[in-house]
Amino acid sequence: MDARLKRLMFRAHHMGSNENDILFGGFADKYLAGLNAEQVDRFEALLAETDTDLFNWVTAKEPAPERLDHDVMRMLVAYVQNEAAPI
Repeated sequence: MDARLKRLMFRAHHMGSNENDILFGGFADKYLAGLNAEQVDRFEALLAETDTDLFNWVTAKEPAPERLDHDVMRMLVAYVQNEAAPI
């Protein structure tokens, strides 16, 4: 795994809230290595958003803003709904 993916993996597991650490870390463990370069860019951009917003978006408590309504967000939402342990 290259340095950028290692850094993103670390960030996904250390986001600030335990819930997001579990959700985003689990997603990264399962899918990060298989993302293409553009998807990695989108995942990295998501990690720059606030923890509260991310949690609300991936748990479908609130819709994601249009600028973030893309394939990686949809993958995260599907992961949270279908694969992640309930939080």
